[in-house]
Amino acid sequence: MLEEVLTLLAPVLSTPPEGISRLVHVDGTLGMGGHAEAVLEAGPDVHLVGIDRDPQALELAGERLARFGDRVTLVHATNDEIGDVLDDLGIETVTSAFFDLGVSSLQLDETERGFAYAHDAPLDMRMDPTVGMTAADVLNTYEARDLARVLSQYGEERFARKIAAAIVREREVTPFVTSGRLVELLRRTIPMATQRGGGHPAKRTFQALRIEVNEELAGWSRALPLALRRIAIGGRIAVLSFHSLEDRITKRALAAGATSTAPHDLPVELPEHEAELRLLTRGALGPTQAELDTNPRSASVRLRAAERTRAPRPMKGTMR
Repeated sequence: MLEEVLTLLAPVLSTPPEGISRLVHVDGTLGMGGHAEAVLEAGPDVHLVGIDRDPQALELAGERLARFGDRVTLVHATNDEIGDVLDDLGIETVTSAFFDLGVSSLQLDETERGFAYAHDAPLDMRMDPTVGMTAADVLNTYEARDLARVLSQYGEERFARKIAAAIVREREVTPFVTSGRLVELLRRTIPMATQRGGGHPAKRTFQALRIEVNEELAGWSRALPLALRRIAIGGRIAVLSFHSLEDRITKRALAAGATSTAPHDLPVELPEHEAELRLLTRGALGPTQAELDTNPRSASVRLRAAERTRAPRPMKGTMR
């Protein structure tokens, strides 16, 4: 949804909002830099701060964006570290922000990283392969109830308990190492009738493991409020989500910012109660048929965007 993202951000890619002297765009999930490249082309005066937790993605994006020279600053970090990243760069507010959530095409296509269930590969699934636990660690160490919780909550898997019990039985014989063995277990465990009508039997389990390994939902719940607070008045944010769980977090945060906090019985709305965001999309935008034809992976994508209309409300526990 590149064109839709550019259209939503366009007003702040060419002209700074009132009182802002510098156009700064932060891409909190840089990936291979496709959206960032388009933003830099659309806004010749825009400075990009690109954040990604994947060292390989940063390297490839750096090569792609090298022609923009000192207009680009790339940082190895998670998106919930956005506040620290901007503080370290001496940037108080940004004029635009973009997040493309979930797993990237790079990660899916690199077979040895274990994100894709179509190939037998090490059960890693870390977006930053230099730190943290792997999917194999989760499968081999979590208790059955915790495995079931992960599969049910993050994969919305109907047979979470049954799968968790089967995993625990199997790992007592031999620990899980590669994805092929897990896929075969899922084929045996999930009822055939469900497999015929519910897509690949490993889809939901692999999604759940990836989210757990990378703390994606918890991280996004922390990152979005931090990002919203750094948007300048008149600045804009756009978010692409690929499943309902992360989209729900985005929807609630943007809706809360776009809602007055004034008590219903207050005769006059005081300025501090006014909404601080203006929603730029009615609900969430989905891909066009043309995009689906050329990029089938976009089928589940949802795009939401908002503009900051006034200074953010004080955070809970802080003094005015």
